[in-house]
Amino acid sequence: MTDLRVASDPSSVLIGALELANYFEHLSEIHQVPLNVVRDENLGRCEKGVLLEVEGDKYCISSKKEARELFVERVILKKEAKEYAAKKILPPGEEKITKEVPIVKRFFGKYEDIDGFISLGGYEALKKALKMKPEEIVEEVKRSGLRGRGGAGFPTGLKWEAALKAEGDVKFVVCNADEGEPGTYKDRLIIEKDPHSLIEGMIIAAYAVGANKGYIYIRGEYADVAEKLRMAIEEARDRNFLGENILGADFSFDLTLRFGGGSYIAGEETALLESIEGKAARARFKPPYPTEKGLWGKPTVVNNVETIVKVPWIILNGAEEYRKYGTENSPGTKLFCIGGRACKKELVELPLGVSLREIVYAYAEGVEGDGELWLVQTGGKAGSFVPRDSIDVKMDFSATEKGVVLGSGAIVLIDDSEDFRSLLENVIDFFEHESCGRCVPCREGLFYLKKSIEKGIDFEDLKETVVLMSETALCGLGQTVKNPVLSLILASERGEMS
Repeated sequence: MTDLRVASDPSSVLIGALELANYFEHLSEIHQVPLNVVRDENLGRCEKGVLLEVEGDKYCISSKKEARELFVERVILKKEAKEYAAKKILPPGEEKITKEVPIVKRFFGKYEDIDGFISLGGYEALKKALKMKPEEIVEEVKRSGLRGRGGAGFPTGLKWEAALKAEGDVKFVVCNADEGEPGTYKDRLIIEKDPHSLIEGMIIAAYAVGANKGYIYIRGEYADVAEKLRMAIEEARDRNFLGENILGADFSFDLTLRFGGGSYIAGEETALLESIEGKAARARFKPPYPTEKGLWGKPTVVNNVETIVKVPWIILNGAEEYRKYGTENSPGTKLFCIGGRACKKELVELPLGVSLREIVYAYAEGVEGDGELWLVQTGGKAGSFVPRDSIDVKMDFSATEKGVVLGSGAIVLIDDSEDFRSLLENVIDFFEHESCGRCVPCREGLFYLKKSIEKGIDFEDLKETVVLMSETALCGLGQTVKNPVLSLILASERGEMS
């Protein structure tokens, strides 16, 4: 068996070393040639690619095409492959790859029931919160800089403050677990692997804003994990974490599950509230905002699953500790859902500000199979398509300034087997299918886009239409069609697409 060592120090990883190592294993399998691929952090580097060593000979390559040629020449034919010989070898790189920070994932898979959760420190944040004034909790969340993790990124503390100050004898907190964004699966895994942290966060949120009733709105397709959540709610109720006079305090709160019917638009907070009320999931005009007039006309806070699960950690550890992660303007961590043609599809929790390149090569390990990385779709279907030469961008709430949407945290790798037209048609078909049809700009705009593409692609016409929709559509669905469309057009105009 031939030994092949691949440099895997941080700097090599960031230019695709792991992807190439995976590809050599792929070549070994499909050609049925025994090959022992070793990822070596101490092998060193070369100037213009990834350093390899095959039976004592060192080579430098930078693409799957070169890897394939080297494999045939050096491994199969046993030739010297002089054209890929490493001419200058450097010591291993010293760049650091961002490490995962388990705030949301801290309890993932570590308990089976409420007793296990409590043994890990579960519900300690609630006990601490009940000794604080609601205003103090809201202020702590504000100081943490926590922003909505569902896609919009609105400051959580400001939303809670508005609800706390709103007049009303009845208030609600609602968790958006609809998760209709293609490529996103973080909320499902949170509910599946740590349901009690979601419940604890909901109770703290309710106490902070003065609510006595809460709803978790979950996708109908998530029936299996919803059952696990229902059982966790029952456990919490049996231990008096839910119900009347929680833990002896002058505070009562209870939770109810509501199932969605698979509507993408229900991810918009006002459409979600309409659905809970038993109506069609269609966005409302704003203002008034939900914190003033939400569920059944009462002050309501709507937050995403990931947002709510962060709250207990912040209450226990403090805003300043939370701000140690991420950036000044985008504190904390973010869950990224890696998918598409990625070699390694998984959910990772990284500090905001991590580069897209690190996610693509250090965590996704590049694209699988024979293809080359072409585009990375970020933020879900309403996100952006980022060309491979533009992935050196920080993933935070300021990324939009560079045309990259953070959104829900979906990271979908696309290889060069795709083409511009199919991607564009896929985007328009999705949005047309999911539009509720309530407002003219979205309903007619998407119909017009679809018919226009069938006749022939006119970039200027596409640009004008999606920009007009973004300025006039009622809700985020119609407003964000411009993100994928404009980014695809930009990539095509730059020569990144055919």
